Amino acid sequence: MTEPRRRLQTFDDPSHRKGPERIAALRAALREAGIDGFVVPRADEHQSEYVPANAERLAWLTGFTGSAGSAVILAEAAALVVDGRYTLQAPAQVDTGAVSVVPLAEQTAEAWIAEHLGRDRVLGYDPWLHTPDGVARLERAAARAGGTLRALAENPVDSCWAGRPKPPAGRVSAHPEALAGQTAADKLARVRAALAADSCDALVISDPHNLAWAFNLRGADVGHTPLALGYAILPREGRARLFLASDDIDPALTAALDPVAGIAPRLDLDEGLSTLAGARVRLDGATGAVALKERVEAAGGTVDVGKDPITAMKAVKNAAEIAGTRAAHRRDGASVVRFLAWLDAAAAQGGLTEIAAVEALEDFRAAGGDLRDVSFPTISGSGPNGAIVHYRVTRETDRTVRPGDLFLVDSGAQYPDGTTDITRTLAIGTPTPEMRDRYTRVLQGHVAISRAVFPQGTTGAQIDAFARAPLWRAGLDFDHGTGHGVGAFLSVHEGPQRIAKTGTVALEPGMILSNEPGYYAAGRYGIRIENLVLVEPRAIEAGERPMLGFETLTLAPYDRRLIEPALLDAGERAWIDAYHARVREALAPLVDGPARAWLERATEAIGP
Repeated sequence: MTEPRRRLQTFDDPSHRKGPERIAALRAALREAGIDGFVVPRADEHQSEYVPANAERLAWLTGFTGSAGSAVILAEAAALVVDGRYTLQAPAQVDTGAVSVVPLAEQTAEAWIAEHLGRDRVLGYDPWLHTPDGVARLERAAARAGGTLRALAENPVDSCWAGRPKPPAGRVSAHPEALAGQTAADKLARVRAALAADSCDALVISDPHNLAWAFNLRGADVGHTPLALGYAILPREGRARLFLASDDIDPALTAALDPVAGIAPRLDLDEGLSTLAGARVRLDGATGAVALKERVEAAGGTVDVGKDPITAMKAVKNAAEIAGTRAAHRRDGASVVRFLAWLDAAAAQGGLTEIAAVEALEDFRAAGGDLRDVSFPTISGSGPNGAIVHYRVTRETDRTVRPGDLFLVDSGAQYPDGTTDITRTLAIGTPTPEMRDRYTRVLQGHVAISRAVFPQGTTGAQIDAFARAPLWRAGLDFDHGTGHGVGAFLSVHEGPQRIAKTGTVALEPGMILSNEPGYYAAGRYGIRIENLVLVEPRAIEAGERPMLGFETLTLAPYDRRLIEPALLDAGERAWIDAYHARVREALAPLVDGPARAWLERATEAIGP
């Protein structure tokens, strides 16, 4: 008998019901240590978005499972500060009688500390979970309250966490040069040139994504992203040293790296940092823990907190990475089309649940070949659950899809040659005129980004309004960014590029981003439409400046049942029809039977 395939995601409920007793246990531990409060960020030692199970301290303590947020636990009060993506999700997951949910737009964690800590109180923090800049902000907040900030040698949450998972130790393997597009030696030479330009003698690589890219390796320490947790010390001259959490290392990787780097256990990191006496050491301001800074300084080195140059290099994909990403999207698009055809039929039969949709989509992707993981937990939200931006279905919240619902499915996959991320919103039964209006406005913004042409040097912030303008005209908006960067068989959320009001990095050819405007009617429905796009040069006849535009990578139809043609202008209609024709041409040879018939119908030209 064939064993069932292991699911790539689970639907467990973190159970906020235990939040009050766990917070009480933490408060008791703080009293014993003579500390009046403690900061619990959603972070690991690398400031990663997706963290190993043993670092999910915020979820264990409060029940909140979002990818960003910070809790402050004091003796008399507690707060969970979250951004606009989680203002609906957080109150649903935590016990608001024990923890106040504070929207970031209204108050930062530091402002809350300054208001609530109190004079002569001591606020504790884990120096491995905060950057130097983050600690400086906490110090200022504590000082405004008349209190002090203190680093703790041991995280008190860990002492309260019975049954805490063990640290990960997944297999670390080589990423083939044919997919990476460049040898590790060539990449490290580029990084060393950047260090020389900044007058730095060494770089401490604290971001596992950068570690993976620079040394052409991939791991299995974190769900949904193929990372090997660890660090590296890259001197401007001499051999690099990697310090990996896992000792399960493919001998082929060791052999491939031997000319340029040695591999040591993570426990040897302190010894490695002690060799940096007299060196000017670059530490990444975004991912480098303040504990690293303190250890380098204790060894006699000088820390230059700044940008890890690998981050910008990694963001610009080379020809091999772009080719792999296109191939991954064709394969993924065929799987998504099979799923969408199945979904239409299953929804019409009745009884379809959000979890059943997640499992079916995963099965279609697995059958499509080369699936390594989902790139994040699938967002499968029907009706009111679709209005929760980063909704994660659990067995407790699982909802049956009903006629009249909008169904929002945001999902992605990790393949050896690329990372995907796609959102489609679908009508179950007959949509209301309001739903069609809102969907079409979101689609107009999505198309505006897709068609955008802009001068070299333009930032994501400068084009973010293109996606919002159709909603703004109706007095509407959405509270998340329009797009995030995406890696090449790495993180589905990759910086520094983004399309958002805060997107200050200039877009460059080779960068991949998402294009995902939305609209959310709290308690009723949510709409989001997402494709991945590639920044490319754009020739303009008689143009005077170098221009850029986007190639759309994602291949899957929009729901024509939700499009209100009267709202579209001729250019928008032409772009949608051309995109659907391209989707049909690319995917029709890859699907057959009912899926192909569904694809033919779904990509017909927009009617009057």
